[in-house]
Amino acid sequence: MGHDHAHDHAAAAGGDRTRLAVALAITASVLVAQVIGAVASGSLALLGDAGHMSSDGIGLAVALVASVMAARPATDRHTFGFQRMEVLAALANGVILVVVAMLVGVEAVRRLLEPSTHVEAAPMLVVAAVGLAANVAAYLVLRGGDRRSLNMRGAMLEVLGDMLGSIAAIAAAVVILLTGVAQADAVASILIAALIVPRAFLLLRDVVRVLTEAAPRDRDVEQIRDHLRGARGVVAVHDVHIWNITSGAPVFTAHVVVEPEVFARGGTHELLDELGGCLAEHFDVAHSTFQLEPAGHEEHEEHAHR
Repeated sequence: MGHDHAHDHAAAAGGDRTRLAVALAITASVLVAQVIGAVASGSLALLGDAGHMSSDGIGLAVALVASVMAARPATDRHTFGFQRMEVLAALANGVILVVVAMLVGVEAVRRLLEPSTHVEAAPMLVVAAVGLAANVAAYLVLRGGDRRSLNMRGAMLEVLGDMLGSIAAIAAAVVILLTGVAQADAVASILIAALIVPRAFLLLRDVVRVLTEAAPRDRDVEQIRDHLRGARGVVAVHDVHIWNITSGAPVFTAHVVVEPEVFARGGTHELLDELGGCLAEHFDVAHSTFQLEPAGHEEHEEHAHR
């Protein structure tokens, strides 16, 4: 069961790397056109979108490298392997998103207060439309991988934010073409920043949960205790710890107090199989470690209990 889980995880990771590589190629191919279009039109919204596209490229590259690193096997020095590289990549993506949003937002407010910049709406509209098409393609490529990986989720959020930014830039260009109100560009820029920040902070929140080794939100620790207590021969369960090495890779440890007869009849192997199967079947935890103790032994560990 553990082998199948590991095989499925490896296959999913390979698919994620392919998604990231394709999305990176799409993003890189459009970035140059966006930068040229932003300079030619004088559009802050388009420049912000180009800046976000640039951060997309960096974020996708970091995510791709992290995904490759995460596939490396464990060593004596890195006993869990390099899976947490994906979480660090998600952290970098979240920080990049926040910085880009802040820079665009500040410049947009300045332009609203000092509306002196001329915006060429026609090239702005064309380039924003090209950017939107590229972002939609990249989003479709990445969609699905975000459910199992923070790294993929960070990459997809960057592309989603850029997609929304392209839509805002298109809307601003249309308003400028129809009304001549150049401030629409700054308003679109503020909207882009406002759309990016909440998603970035949600991503960073989940990254912090992993890095602080908090219990996964989709695992109920008390429910796990109850399941383990229900195993034949189990008296109590204490010193329970569950955390994520990376997204979708929970690790579980616990001390399990058992009746003396279990040791007397040599039933520890069967009990360990039952406990491990319980974790894998009911809670999708493939990596679990149990310390079996005879009743009364926990009194010698009082200092270690919560």
